[in-house]
Amino acid sequence: MPFAFPKPWRQAVVFACALAAIAHATAQALPSEVDAALARAKVPRDAVVMLVADADGVRPPRLAWRTQVQVNPASIMKLVTTYAALDLLGPAFTWTTPVYVDGPIVNGVLNGNLYIKGQGDPKLVIERMWLLLRRIQGLGINSIAGDIVLDRTAFETVEADPAAFDGEGLRPYNVAPDALLLNYKSVVMTFVPNRAAQTAQVNFEPSLTGVTMQRTVPLSAGDCGDYRVTLAADYADGARIGFAGSYPASCGEKVWAVAYADPRSYAVRAIGGLWSEMGSQLKGQVREGRVPAGLKPAFEVASPPLAEVIRDINKYSNNVMAQQLFLTLGLQQKNRGTLDGARDTVRQWWNDRIGTGEGQPVFDNGSGLSRNERISAAALAKMLQVAWRSPAMSELMSSLPASGVDGTLRKRALRSGGAAHLKTGTLRDAAGVAGFVDGASGRRYIVIAIANHANAGAARPAFDALVDWATQD
Repeated sequence: MPFAFPKPWRQAVVFACALAAIAHATAQALPSEVDAALARAKVPRDAVVMLVADADGVRPPRLAWRTQVQVNPASIMKLVTTYAALDLLGPAFTWTTPVYVDGPIVNGVLNGNLYIKGQGDPKLVIERMWLLLRRIQGLGINSIAGDIVLDRTAFETVEADPAAFDGEGLRPYNVAPDALLLNYKSVVMTFVPNRAAQTAQVNFEPSLTGVTMQRTVPLSAGDCGDYRVTLAADYADGARIGFAGSYPASCGEKVWAVAYADPRSYAVRAIGGLWSEMGSQLKGQVREGRVPAGLKPAFEVASPPLAEVIRDINKYSNNVMAQQLFLTLGLQQKNRGTLDGARDTVRQWWNDRIGTGEGQPVFDNGSGLSRNERISAAALAKMLQVAWRSPAMSELMSSLPASGVDGTLRKRALRSGGAAHLKTGTLRDAAGVAGFVDGASGRRYIVIAIANHANAGAARPAFDALVDWATQD
């Protein structure tokens, strides 16, 4: 005789099954405003993944759409790199750049070589490099009889197309990583109009040894518009920076940073120029090389802490800083500053810390500047739930752009007036958002929305609609 539940139990079981069915149906149906926005963007539903779930992971997701499908996350992959770094290295981790003196110092002259060893500092900007050289002068060195030798061997050389991400090959954040990444391998130009002389003065920072730089540009009338086009700048020749056009006087003072055309020689040229500008002499040359074995550093300079560095990475989606951090994970954990070492490190961390239940992501360079990186919404949500419960939660969340406030979300306020901390991602045929959203009930949600489609960029209103929907709980 088959077993039969008592009538009250049968009713309870039927009710529970009905609730489960409703929950499943709700989880699989896109909100109407999201659906409509996707239709306007001409992005089909099967080209997106979406998930809205409690940050604490206690309840079933409010929305789960194609969450097991692996997609290209674009710059959203920076979430994985930065959280892995916080978890493995700690928020107080710093990079050091050691300086070595090989020879005696007599009457202000170093009779030998000076060595500077890059170890991956992602924020060795020109101001900090100036302070490093000032400390060298503080050792009593005003002249170097030998060479300044730059050791960049801590990282492998990573070749990349700087325009692959967004077509902006001149943007400093798109340069390739480097163990001695100085000032993002960029030149900062400041244009100051002089109406009396009918020219604009052009100030360059830093001055690069061996590079001719045009110091004035004719002024022109009319609206400011896109002054970069009007200037008709020529950066193709690494030995010269010039302008074939003019500068609109109505623009006032403007600052433009561009990646240097010959990135491999940038550090050599920049350090040579800085050392000379500081009134010091070099009888030899600035060149690449290795620090001799057994030589002890005279001093080291430290970077800002990791918690500060990841704010630049996530809020402004800085690709090269993310790749510096990714390679640092390989260097610190595997003693290999290589992409393979970094991938092995992050894969092992993922398996140990996040697990393999939702499938392991495909890691490439850790920045999202890749056609190969893949992750599912379910896997990313699980990582964010682990991060939510971790001691590094506050550092990770504070590094994310705040809706309507700063970073890449500065101009994207929520219609509901709610708050969201979201990492954005944009790549050709891929776009999305992922992070934490506060609901009206006081609950905090993980929201993930990623599109892989030729019209992915047009799906941003759908992402915004999903975030707004998540706040209305």
